[in-house]
Amino acid sequence: MRKTGSLDLEAVEMLVRSAMHQAGASALTELLRFPVPEQHSTPCLCGQPALYRELRSKNVLTAVGSVEVSRPYYLCPHCHDGQFPADQELDIVHTEFSPGVRRMQALVGQDAPFDHGREQMKLLAGLEVTTKSIERVAESMGADIARREQQEIDRALQLDLPMLMGEPVPILYVQMDGTGVPVVKKETAGRKGKLDGLPAHTREVKLGCVFTQTTWDEEGYAVRDPASTTYTGAIENAEQFGKRLYVEAWKRGWSRAEKKVVIADGAEWIWNLAREDFPGAIQIVDLFHARQHL
Repeated sequence: MRKTGSLDLEAVEMLVRSAMHQAGASALTELLRFPVPEQHSTPCLCGQPALYRELRSKNVLTAVGSVEVSRPYYLCPHCHDGQFPADQELDIVHTEFSPGVRRMQALVGQDAPFDHGREQMKLLAGLEVTTKSIERVAESMGADIARREQQEIDRALQLDLPMLMGEPVPILYVQMDGTGVPVVKKETAGRKGKLDGLPAHTREVKLGCVFTQTTWDEEGYAVRDPASTTYTGAIENAEQFGKRLYVEAWKRGWSRAEKKVVIADGAEWIWNLAREDFPGAIQIVDLFHARQHL
């Protein structure tokens, strides 16, 4: 202002944000300074007690910047395995990123190139991370989600899904389709292409959604309920995908639906799944594909 007589608001707000981050990081560092434990041992995985040795520090990147975590270190005299129980409590085992920062990395890494996510982290959160760290965190969280989904699918195969209570659902729709997506060569190794003698260049990803409908427009056409759609999808065979989509429909209230509908194109594999995994549902060929055939 002294030089130009005007205020560079962007520069000032970035400066204020940086100062707030520094203050927050200092406060968080104090909060994460664990005292010497009163109990000088903790159970080890080998079954023997691990003994307290000292307080050790670790740098962790948080939503307000880098902080120092000082926590107790235990060493087992029998198996010589060292451990930090506080890391488990804080969810920072084998990572230099806090849970909040990992959530940001997964969010920016899920729908754009990882380097673009790095730029977003710097601009939007004021945090410096590497492109590789966003890739690793996003893929690690994706793998965790996939494992949990597979556990639910395995429970469905054993007819062990929990009975979800709630109000009846007037009409519940299930919709599914498949489309080819480009992949790297190793993902198509040994797979036949659409034309004889040519290798495959894509893999089919199967997508499904579940939604509700309670109203109609003035012309009598059904209107999808706003914000009622949930999605699921994977690169897998039709049988596996059918169970995946059934689990999603079950969570949305399939057992409570007064009217059940499956909408899709004319693909044979889809209607086989409809009969097997969604018996009794009204089967509708979507209008676009019906018009194509006609």
